[in-house]
Amino acid sequence: MRDHLVAVDIGSASARAGIFDRSGALIAREARPILLNRPDGLRAEHASEDLWKAVTESVRAALHAARISRERIAAIGFDATCSLVIEGPLDTPLSEDAGDGTRFDTISWMDHRALAETATLSSLGGPAIERAGGRISPEMALPKLLWLKRNRPDLWKSTSGIYDLADAMTFRATGKTGRSISTLASKWGYGTGEGTGWPGAFLRAAGLEDMVERLGLPERPMPLGTALGPLTAEAAAALDLDTGCMVAPGMIDAYAGALGLLGGLAEEEIARRAALVAGTSTCLIFLQKEGLSAEESLWGPFPDVALPGHALIEGGQSAAGSLLDHVVRMHAAGGSPEPTLLRRIAEHVNTRLAEVGPDYGLPIQVLPDFHGNRSPAADPLATGVISGLSLDTSFDSLCRLYWRTAVGLACGLRQILERFGEAGLEPDCLHLAGGHAQNPLLVQLYADMTGKKMIVPKMREAILLGSAINAATAAGLYPTLGDAARAMGGEALALLPDAARKARLDRDYERHLMMIRHRRELSASL
Repeated sequence: MRDHLVAVDIGSASARAGIFDRSGALIAREARPILLNRPDGLRAEHASEDLWKAVTESVRAALHAARISRERIAAIGFDATCSLVIEGPLDTPLSEDAGDGTRFDTISWMDHRALAETATLSSLGGPAIERAGGRISPEMALPKLLWLKRNRPDLWKSTSGIYDLADAMTFRATGKTGRSISTLASKWGYGTGEGTGWPGAFLRAAGLEDMVERLGLPERPMPLGTALGPLTAEAAAALDLDTGCMVAPGMIDAYAGALGLLGGLAEEEIARRAALVAGTSTCLIFLQKEGLSAEESLWGPFPDVALPGHALIEGGQSAAGSLLDHVVRMHAAGGSPEPTLLRRIAEHVNTRLAEVGPDYGLPIQVLPDFHGNRSPAADPLATGVISGLSLDTSFDSLCRLYWRTAVGLACGLRQILERFGEAGLEPDCLHLAGGHAQNPLLVQLYADMTGKKMIVPKMREAILLGSAINAATAAGLYPTLGDAARAMGGEALALLPDAARKARLDRDYERHLMMIRHRRELSASL
């Protein structure tokens, strides 16, 4: 009996695979690291063969750990970052590692080379740009595609196709070129609702008039919860599955998290809640049945990209966990942000907060826009600021900087929430998923800074769960995604904000806004 699911989540640093039963119980989870080529602050690339290798190894290991036979796997679902995979044959890849010859052919979501193309597209206006918050982000597909056409015409002309990473995985798994509504409607400019279809006039004005035909883009993307088809024999062998396993359309990783966090709630609860998917970056996501319009600096509304019948709107921070890792790497007492070191830092911070109180780390103040600002500024050129440093290079100074960077990120989250409030969206509580859900230090900080109750699933893999829900529906185990989400959602823990700590953090937030004003003044003087 096929009553189990495989879910695969490809993040910025690893691929994770989970084995779920039809009730949503996670039986086994395995992860494998992935390569990230980052020679400077703008470039970020993956290698598709390395990505597939990490996926197959994590799936095989999870199946082994779960002790589930391949004949019991009904379907597999993939989610991934909004990175671009350039399919071969390619005479010259994006770049080639000088050491082992790895061919990097995938532009990571965090690649910011397309800043000029971002400005070009944003200047054109129109519905596609309005849905991108009024100024499209270099993290979306369209600026990257325009950059490729302008700067690597050889790749543009020779590629057999360019896929969003989640779609590349389903193509690798099935041999079918169908694309998902989750990727195309949110990152590629595809219009839904009254503006259904590709924005032809906009693409012609942008110089991407050949994009749809050259890249083999469909007139209609695949809805979530449907089946693209079964695994090919080659993919089944690589994954240690069989060709009776169906493949669901891919999802953007944060949207899979939103489905796993909110999809099983009653309709009136979904309308009052928000998903906070916090890891390398941070996404704050609302799902609404009606009443959403395009808002400055907020992405969307994108209908049906996470839960059919609901439009999604999001704001976020480009660098969150990646900024905390950066702080650890650049400090004299830091190093590689491995789990052991991060635990030492968290333990030290907790001890010092108990000893010193809420003033621990002052006068350090961090404006966390080290990789631009998605919301509320919609400014990819924004930069970070650190105030209050001294010559101290001790471990405690690293911990002070780490903690104050976390406070800066929490300030940014509060500012995004206020932007949503201006748009008429004010959640009663936040449902948290991603790496930050496993860090009690950050969970309590987010609750205290925002004044919102934090809901954390007991099963801390809501992103994988979202892909499992998608797979279960594609396999026909449930009639709709909503039905699957209600059946597979698990219990959660609630964490309340501390009023006394919030009062202290209010002063940090005032300084945060002050630093933004000072940065603006300094930039104007250049």
